[in-house]
Amino acid sequence: MLIIGVDFHPEFQQIASVDTESGEFQEKRLAHPGEAEKFYRALMELGQQVRVGMEASGHARWFERLLAELQFELWIGDAARIQSKRGRKQKTDRQDAQHILKLMLKDDFPKIWVPSWENRDLRQVLWHRHRMVQARTRIMNQLQAVALNEGLRCKKRLWGAGGREQLESFRLAPWASRRRRDLLELLDRLNPTIAELSQAIEREAENNPEARRLMTHPGVGALTALAFVLVIGNTERFQCGKQVASYLGLVPLEKSSGNRRRLGHITKQGSSMLRFLLVEAAQVTVRSLPEWRSQYFRLMMRRGRKTAKVATARRLAIRLYWMWREGQDYKQSKSSVRTQDRPEIAMVCSRTPSN
Repeated sequence: MLIIGVDFHPEFQQIASVDTESGEFQEKRLAHPGEAEKFYRALMELGQQVRVGMEASGHARWFERLLAELQFELWIGDAARIQSKRGRKQKTDRQDAQHILKLMLKDDFPKIWVPSWENRDLRQVLWHRHRMVQARTRIMNQLQAVALNEGLRCKKRLWGAGGREQLESFRLAPWASRRRRDLLELLDRLNPTIAELSQAIEREAENNPEARRLMTHPGVGALTALAFVLVIGNTERFQCGKQVASYLGLVPLEKSSGNRRRLGHITKQGSSMLRFLLVEAAQVTVRSLPEWRSQYFRLMMRRGRKTAKVATARRLAIRLYWMWREGQDYKQSKSSVRTQDRPEIAMVCSRTPSN
């Protein structure tokens, strides 16, 4: 078998390879995409069994598709854990490739879960809508500023027929008028696009049994449910809700030593889009369920509104995880035994490090 350690960059890759049968060691620098594709296709023609290892990084989708087409085994590793296993302070591309190769040879390579191609493609719908909504929000904020400068303060009513008519009736300077017109045109183009993407997400959620189950929870719509299913991927990856909260970056950063415990802001690791959606969904849940609302207001009075929102989002993520893992809808999970009271789960959480 030929084992290859790859230090991947957008423009090139540095490789270190060893043939486990002959012991031959080789190093190369391959430009993207021509030299790299030629090199790996030549290995396929030789009929060699190939295993490739690389750190998780962006801009490598074409490379993953190439290896899948050639039926080469690809290991993707946790970049932070690979870095922590380095013993030397010097860092070069050659040393990085050699380090990955050594970890693979020692069977100490920290592999991570990689979603399927269907999962990745479906995530693009969520991200596309998320970015379109962000762009629309920026445009709407600019138009609100135009209205405020002209003495019109009607908040959400600005987007109704009367507010739009008032906004367009202002006599502005030439360039200010041009800005208003362009922003309104962009807004008119974005609204149908976002509506179309929202409908596509609702259809995909209805076709996904796990997402349909999560949508039974008050405050959780098709967008949040589908994003949760796609990002978590498989409940068996986690042994308790704490690990899910850690994976989504909803736990505080901790730097403790000795008798002193230091907690900071949340780590914000994981999917930023799903964290945003959970916070938004948690606020709807608070308005829908009295027991959640009372806990939210108690925490808000003690720690502030921002902390209360994040804590409620964390609670919602854990509840959705257990609904999915137990195969229960909201009514069933509410009537069943609370997972927080299960001693065997608490013991597993205390022994197992978070993902």
